[in-house]
Amino acid sequence: MYARRAVQWAERELWCADPFEAVAAEVSAAQHISRGRAGTQIRYGIELRDRLPGLAGVFAAGAIDFRMVSTIINRTSNVTDAAIGEVDAALARLAPKWMTLSGPKLADRIDSWIARFDPDGVRVPPDIEQSRYVEVAPTVPGMAGIWANIHAADAAAFDARLDALAATVCKGDPRTPAQRRSDAVGALAAGADRLMCTCAQPDCPATGAGGAAPVVIHLLAERATLEADAAGPGYLPGFGVQPAESVRALAPTALIRPLSLPEGPETGYRPSVALAQFIRWRDLSCRWPGCDARVCDTDHTVPYPQGPTHPSNCKLYCRAHHLVKTFYTGPGGWTDHQDPDGTITLSAPTGHHYRTEPAGAQLFPALATPTGTPHLTSDTVASHPNRGRAAPTRERTREHDRQTRITRERHARAQINAERARQQHMLTAANEAADPPPF
Repeated sequence: MYARRAVQWAERELWCADPFEAVAAEVSAAQHISRGRAGTQIRYGIELRDRLPGLAGVFAAGAIDFRMVSTIINRTSNVTDAAIGEVDAALARLAPKWMTLSGPKLADRIDSWIARFDPDGVRVPPDIEQSRYVEVAPTVPGMAGIWANIHAADAAAFDARLDALAATVCKGDPRTPAQRRSDAVGALAAGADRLMCTCAQPDCPATGAGGAAPVVIHLLAERATLEADAAGPGYLPGFGVQPAESVRALAPTALIRPLSLPEGPETGYRPSVALAQFIRWRDLSCRWPGCDARVCDTDHTVPYPQGPTHPSNCKLYCRAHHLVKTFYTGPGGWTDHQDPDGTITLSAPTGHHYRTEPAGAQLFPALATPTGTPHLTSDTVASHPNRGRAAPTRERTREHDRQTRITRERHARAQINAERARQQHMLTAANEAADPPPF
């Protein structure tokens, strides 16, 4: 599919939604997987088809597994076109014998054979500075985990800060040290200089937590959950379903605002705050099949002004899928249809149809209440022949960026190889000087 699309849309390679992105949208919708996973499958398919046909044959025969294939593809990405044929033949012959090797040993074997045919093609370990990250993700309902790889000095300071906050409570606080450190993360996020003590003693010497919260979180719940003992859960974007007990624990200090069903169309292209909020809570994430991106645009299903700014004509698409839907439309392209309850039916260039229901409406049935059928000037919009001129573009093609990365990494490997050769030469010279040959 990519080989066909790359030729068909060759003039679009500088678009932000380039042919690779467009094909990833088709693959992700067909398999109901994320853009990232779809893109990885395309990249692996290209490598097996164009650069590693011998390995592809061994894989198709079932002699090696996907772990082996993915490792070889990633280790050989810097090998030149002149050398890849010999590398492919060698690895296709040897890979079945390496199936029991661990990850590090397998990488070493692959690299050793790459070095025989293309010494500068051996991958260079990434700079540790490039591997910094902080991730926050849900673990179990009502809880989340934090994972990070940061500078050691920052980690030491963070660790000490948690200890200092955890120590601001009195001796009667019933929590364990580990629990106080956990709660200190919340105090730190709120900008507080003390941890609220939970001893419940009226004369507690550690009463009062300094600093007001400079951040706001939004949580959706039914009113019955807040005002009674209803078991209906809440929803926290990015962290999923929250138990009713957790919702009620937050309610006393929360600003509670009702979410109303919008009525009728709005004038103008941009939705009002109320309409945008309703659409965001009804959909929760991108409506493209397989995509769960939370940072999204509000898309008009029937483009404005033929289609009004109306809850039954607007939904969430992430920027990438919004661009694909907008600029790969028309005959032989993408089209979508929206029902009054927010259900989307997406039709692909291949003729396949995909149906997605709004996630928020599945959790809170009131959000699935039909919002009426908007009046459309036209239910179809002709694709303007010059539509592509409005497509956002990039400065360099995806392939240019890939080749730049390969060139930079090959240069770094060449320097490493040259330094090793220099040190080996010096060692050999020193050994010869210390033990001169007999006359």
